[in-house]
Amino acid sequence: MTLHVWFVNHYALAPDQAGGTRHHTLARLMQAQDVDVTLIASSVDYTSRQDTRLTTGETLKIKREEGVRFVWIRTPTYTGNNLGRGRNMLAFAQAVLALRPSDELPRPDVVIGSSPHLFAAGAAWVLARKFGVPFVLEIRDIWPKTLVDLGGMSEHHPLVLVFGWLERWLYRHAAVVVSLLPGSRGHIEEVAGRSVPFMWLPNGIDVQPLRQFSPTGQRDTFDVVYAGAHGAANSLDTVLEAAAVLRRSADPRAATIRFVLVGDGPEKARLQGVAEERGLTNVVFRAPVPKRQVPEVLAGADACLMPLKDSPVFKHGVSPNKLFDYFSAARPVIFAINTPLSAVEEAGAGLSIQPEDPQALADAALRLAALAPQEREAMGERGLAYVAEHHDMKRLARRLANVLHVVAGSKGRKR
Repeated sequence: MTLHVWFVNHYALAPDQAGGTRHHTLARLMQAQDVDVTLIASSVDYTSRQDTRLTTGETLKIKREEGVRFVWIRTPTYTGNNLGRGRNMLAFAQAVLALRPSDELPRPDVVIGSSPHLFAAGAAWVLARKFGVPFVLEIRDIWPKTLVDLGGMSEHHPLVLVFGWLERWLYRHAAVVVSLLPGSRGHIEEVAGRSVPFMWLPNGIDVQPLRQFSPTGQRDTFDVVYAGAHGAANSLDTVLEAAAVLRRSADPRAATIRFVLVGDGPEKARLQGVAEERGLTNVVFRAPVPKRQVPEVLAGADACLMPLKDSPVFKHGVSPNKLFDYFSAARPVIFAINTPLSAVEEAGAGLSIQPEDPQALADAALRLAALAPQEREAMGERGLAYVAEHHDMKRLARRLANVLHVVAGSKGRKR
């Protein structure tokens, strides 16, 4: 019997959009396990902050995107992390609460609510309660801890206090908590005040089939590619500072190194202005591309870059989509995140450095550029083998489908 799942993720993306498509891939692959997923998402693209799915006059649209049913909900557009974003979050949660089954939208057997923001996850819990079905919580970022550690908000800010209460409530009322972060269980159970049914489900890649390492060809530059969001958490100012360090370097290899930043986000325009003002011609900005085109972009990389700000929130681990894209491209990775759980170190697939350290980043780029191509190729191949073994989305989809079938069968829901 087919299991119908409503998956509430404010920021879910279709494959023709730029960014992570974790939930579309999981939904598509779980169809083989008799799980029919409806992704419920905002029509406002998180990266561009513009409505990309609905036409004038539409408030909601149910549409299949490459085999997966989406419910696109109109929410207000906004710029930056301000009150406009808050209105966007609340409008989405309010619209989710109004959803009803129809001929196009099967009644759910399970409802999943995904962070980062907890208004959406809270709305998903209300839907599960209304339909009398299990609620599953997915944690991609730990809120409100991220708002404090990365966003600089006070622990006593009213919004932090509201989210803190909601965080505890959701942990205690979820049939299962699914987390991308390998070290997050301790935090979740500490906040919940008791043991919590827990499942680690990291990001991954759709292996079909594995790509072999492809040389970049002959050119005069050594390109270190970053492909992802240009936001405050991504520490791209460090990249600009590292580029400045390389321009001052006496090492002849420094003149060949370029940082290529692919993507979009609220910080991009400012970063471009800084690079132009400082004459950083060794930093190249490129437009975002849909997920399916990322392999083509990474095929032109000599190495890839995975930076984040230095923050205690990452002590629970990270599972960024872009890292597994880098591994699947078989390119060595410069990993600049302060976390005890590093897939790059575990795989032997690159270099790990301290975050927000321009000199360390410049040195790492120089070190990789100095390696023989065969040594960089070996790093890339180790990353490719690692991601195929541990982060194959088909295996991850089977694991999640099995859990959802069990949860739906038991009707288990924490009170």
